[in-house]
Amino acid sequence: MDLSRAAAEALDAADPLAAFRDRFVIADDALYLDGNSLGRLPRDTPAALARVAEEQWGRGLVGSWSSWIGRATEIGDLLAAGVLGARPGEVLVSDSTSVDLYKLLVAGADARPGRDVLVCCADDFPTDRYLVAGVAQARGMEVREIAAHIDEGLDLDVLAAALDERVAVVVLSAVAYRSGALPDLAAVTRLVHDAGALVLWDLSHAAGAVPVELEAIGADLAVGCTYKYLNGGPGAPAFLYVRRDLADELRQPIWGWFGQRDQFAMGPAYDPAPGIERFGVGTPPVLGMAAVEVGARLVAEAGIDRLAAKGRALTDLVVALADEWLAPHGVVLASPRDADRRGSHISLAHPQAWQLTQALVDRGVVPDFRTPDRVRLGPAPLYTRFVDVWDAMDRFRAVLAEGAHEAYPTERARVT
Repeated sequence: MDLSRAAAEALDAADPLAAFRDRFVIADDALYLDGNSLGRLPRDTPAALARVAEEQWGRGLVGSWSSWIGRATEIGDLLAAGVLGARPGEVLVSDSTSVDLYKLLVAGADARPGRDVLVCCADDFPTDRYLVAGVAQARGMEVREIAAHIDEGLDLDVLAAALDERVAVVVLSAVAYRSGALPDLAAVTRLVHDAGALVLWDLSHAAGAVPVELEAIGADLAVGCTYKYLNGGPGAPAFLYVRRDLADELRQPIWGWFGQRDQFAMGPAYDPAPGIERFGVGTPPVLGMAAVEVGARLVAEAGIDRLAAKGRALTDLVVALADEWLAPHGVVLASPRDADRRGSHISLAHPQAWQLTQALVDRGVVPDFRTPDRVRLGPAPLYTRFVDVWDAMDRFRAVLAEGAHEAYPTERARVT
């Protein structure tokens, strides 16, 4: 592999997605490799927000509700078709990822009466594990936290050993938040179904970066955020997915009026609406959904397969440059080496990862730090160039060669 900067420039020149970069706000010269935490601002988003605020809210006032009332399902259908490989009427934009996960987890557990075990991954994102533990405690259930390799991710044999007739719901991430490891979603789903349980996928680090094809794999339930690769902005509403034939079987635990069958009848008793709308709760975040729509349309236009291909190429370049430039300084790859087994971010391990992260930020590179000793690099394929990756890794090499990170306090010192 040619590791010259000229080779990176050539990859950019041949990139079919290169023009999408101009559709984002690039406000400075920072090499932004944290798109897996917060995506950049699309240029069309401020105007979309202004239209809702000034025209619909400012002029239309309450009369605009006729155009707002169905936006959660309309944008859900956009996500279904352009991002998630799902069918119309299976995706709803609502609440936060954590609230959506809670709703679907409780509904799924209720749909498997007589089963008293919830399964999750010990290396999964903290909120997911906390929610599983909280639901289990409230319901008198048992939690089985299965081990996963911190770098390579979930082992199907380990999962299979945790499944039996007591398991109600299995909660797993489609892309591991720390390492980017990508399990075989179809194989996992088959294993869980063979045990008679439901699988609830967290798509937060997958949606907009890798194909998930929810219909094709027979997925039951899923949630995900919209502020990472979908570029919906900080605090943007999340989405949830429920397989069409499962929706009417489930009753979610938060009985709000946006999940009611005859919403404006203001009836005395809760009667859930049919289909995906029963998973609504309260008034949807209209402004936030406007931003989500812009980001979702960009991803759909670019095409999830092309985005995934570029994501693999970008992260392959990170790995190759890390092997060549950083490994001699003690940096170790902490993600699957096979690009087909990971999402669009890479983790690199080093005992002084916290100091390295701070030194990189001061040199105009924006990664993030993940415990225990990882520098995580997320080159989002919609707007990250190959030369951005090359230049960032060149600065990483210089920091290590100069020992510049030694001047920064340790994570322990920062905390205390």
